[in-house]
Amino acid sequence: MKIVIVNGSARKKGRTGIASRHFEKSYGTELIDLSQLKLPIFNGEEDQYHLEEVKNLKEKIGQADGIILASPEYHSGMSGALKNALDFLGSQQFAHKPLALLAVSGGGKGGINTLNNMRIVARGLYANVIPRQLVLDPDCFDYENDSLLPEADALAKQLMDELSRYIKINNLLKEQER
Repeated sequence: MKIVIVNGSARKKGRTGIASRHFEKSYGTELIDLSQLKLPIFNGEEDQYHLEEVKNLKEKIGQADGIILASPEYHSGMSGALKNALDFLGSQQFAHKPLALLAVSGGGKGGINTLNNMRIVARGLYANVIPRQLVLDPDCFDYENDSLLPEADALAKQLMDELSRYIKINNLLKEQER
């Protein structure tokens, strides 16, 4: 089972990156780190689809059995970096694929609008967004060890368990269609 997590933050040392690396280390997900990827601003012109970064992004997302989108909340929505990356992708990569959503907030009631924003865009990509979602506040992080604290990791595990169940169901359905 191949699960990809997309760190949707352009910030190299942000909390979304910490969360994404935690999933990579603790749960064996493959990390696509938008703070490292050199994607141009999407303009829809044909030449962009031939860029190596774009081809690699499409291939990794297309080959995944399931995906986790992780984003900080900026002005009640997902990051521009994540939206830009998603604009390079389409239903060919996402249709019927189980997708989990993770928002990193500054605290309080943050994150919910980001989750809703990602859910709307995912629906436009024909992804199968799972019901469980996760918001991580600043007090969920072990900054010294670039990881999540145990209580937050328990929530991350619940997200992974549910995503894995949906992947198994999706794979069974694909087998029956063959």
